[in-house]
Amino acid sequence: MTGEGRSTNSGAVHRRRAAVWSGVGIAVIAVGLMAYDLFYPSRLGPEQHLPFSHRVHVHDKKISCYLCHGAARNSAHAGVPEVETCMLCHAKIIIDYPPIRHLREHYFDSVSIDWDRVTRLPDYAYFNHAMHIRRGIDCGKCHGDVQAMDRVRLPEPITMGFCIRCHREQRASRDCLTCHR
Repeated sequence: MTGEGRSTNSGAVHRRRAAVWSGVGIAVIAVGLMAYDLFYPSRLGPEQHLPFSHRVHVHDKKISCYLCHGAARNSAHAGVPEVETCMLCHAKIIIDYPPIRHLREHYFDSVSIDWDRVTRLPDYAYFNHAMHIRRGIDCGKCHGDVQAMDRVRLPEPITMGFCIRCHREQRASRDCLTCHR
């Protein structure tokens, strides 16, 4: 065999090895992304104007959801906290941390925080938080494991099928007028 034939074979071998290693690299990246998605519990929802970690506040600090979303027990809407609610703690706690400094500026300038909504139902659908809480439905049923989230995101879209499935499980009314008024 001539030297020329060996270099052609050698080139083909190198190309096959490169293709195999490229495939292995792509597979490793794909498995890594799937593992991240599966095992990282606080997959991120939309970025807010001020960073807020439910994981830190609810899980680590054991602050009740109702401190910030107190209206959920008595009204259709859970509501979002006013800056004054945040200041119950952050008037004295980690006041020099840049996001808290920004929060405090909102408070002292009497400017509300413009939170971006994570959960939004269409106008034709009616949902009453208080009714569900009184019936013992855990908030996580719709909102997911919020205490494990840094930035809240829904585990799945809240659709009519999602609600009907839950109403079947709970043996709750499936009359159209329950949700469509």
